[in-house]
Amino acid sequence: MSITRRQSLALASASVAATSIPIIGADAAVTDVPTASVAPPNFKPEKGAKLRVLRPAKFIDPDEVYWRANTKKYTEATGVPVRVDFLSWEDIRPQTAVVANTGAGPDIVLGFSSDPQIYASKINDMTDLADYLGAKYGGWQELAVLYGTKWKTKNWISIPVGGGAGPTVYRQSWVKQAGYDKIPDDLDGFLALCQGLHKIGHPAGFALGHALGDANGYASWLLWSHNAMLVDENGKVALDSKETIAALKYATELQKTLVSGTLSWNDSGNNKAFAAGDIGLTFNGVSIYYVLKTSPDPKLNQMATDVQHQVLPKGLASRSPMSATPMNAMVFKHTKYPEAAKDYLRFMMEADQYGPWLSNCLGYWSNSLKAYSKMKFWTEDPKLLPYASGMDTPYYDGFKGPVTAASSAVTANYTVVDMFAEVVTGNATPEGAVKRAAQQAARYYKAT
Repeated sequence: MSITRRQSLALASASVAATSIPIIGADAAVTDVPTASVAPPNFKPEKGAKLRVLRPAKFIDPDEVYWRANTKKYTEATGVPVRVDFLSWEDIRPQTAVVANTGAGPDIVLGFSSDPQIYASKINDMTDLADYLGAKYGGWQELAVLYGTKWKTKNWISIPVGGGAGPTVYRQSWVKQAGYDKIPDDLDGFLALCQGLHKIGHPAGFALGHALGDANGYASWLLWSHNAMLVDENGKVALDSKETIAALKYATELQKTLVSGTLSWNDSGNNKAFAAGDIGLTFNGVSIYYVLKTSPDPKLNQMATDVQHQVLPKGLASRSPMSATPMNAMVFKHTKYPEAAKDYLRFMMEADQYGPWLSNCLGYWSNSLKAYSKMKFWTEDPKLLPYASGMDTPYYDGFKGPVTAASSAVTANYTVVDMFAEVVTGNATPEGAVKRAAQQAARYYKAT
């Protein structure tokens, strides 16, 4: 099916303005969440408390609509006014650094992944809140524990709200036209599929520019699917290896099959290309499928029926090396209202608020607390299943080493992404690029 330029533009920009949204996951679904009887911590918002929250911008409308609605509920229940500002993904990390370095600004910042490790000395301990939520909602997913706690301790320094997973998103009819019923799990088969898609005029596309979620996700998959790693279990940089060289050579062959322009894509680049019909396969969150499925345009609804999802190919790994980009809530020490800040986050994570937010996001965020995996919306539409396990994974930034400020800095500075970009463009040999990247990573690890 072809779509018009107007339709593709509407699809690509659908997340720009929060409009009247269709309700996909019923609010009543919160009854599906099994909970334990646990007394909540006694957070008492300070007299005259008011909060300012900074968090990543939405890619689909319900993310912001329900977040704002839940925030309004909190203010109505407590009398604490809360201002929420949404900032582009690319700008969150620089702005978080400003907040930390100046000791002023938002009380709560929802950053990414291991960012709390960078600012551990400037944010409040969250153990009491995290222990309560874990006890009530069946425990935390593995990735949430890795990112929410100081490495190898039980001390929580952030509250992982949810994770943005990026499995394979593809046009099923085009994959079949290329000769495949599903996405091959082996590296040779996956490359052959991409070659086939390129041959029939529906190439794949993977971001390899400074796209916080998509490019880091793709580069990490290239490493992990070849059993390569940034650092070993002892925290020693292990990037310069035969496995990484193999990943770089594979990426070079894969790049030949991709649509042009992927090296300049940000996190919306592949969404726009998929919407326009320029690509038939990518790695992405559920935003593409969501906007197609909920569009008032029947032609886009029809396109949604052709969209399928599958966990990332295993390659040489023992399981799919798919991870997620967690949105991590930090309460900075400069806040005058730490009790109110913790109470706000508790409220937002409780089933009556979190359930509708999660279900109406339709899998855009994977749940960080295990009990929310029981919600019916995950199985009512089988296409969402690859997103349901986004936070249930042992793969993380800096795998297999400790989660530290160094691992966060390597990701924030696109060290691994740039290594792959240098090689696939022919600007560096695999051997030269990996040595430079390893040296850069080692500087970050030495400095922490």
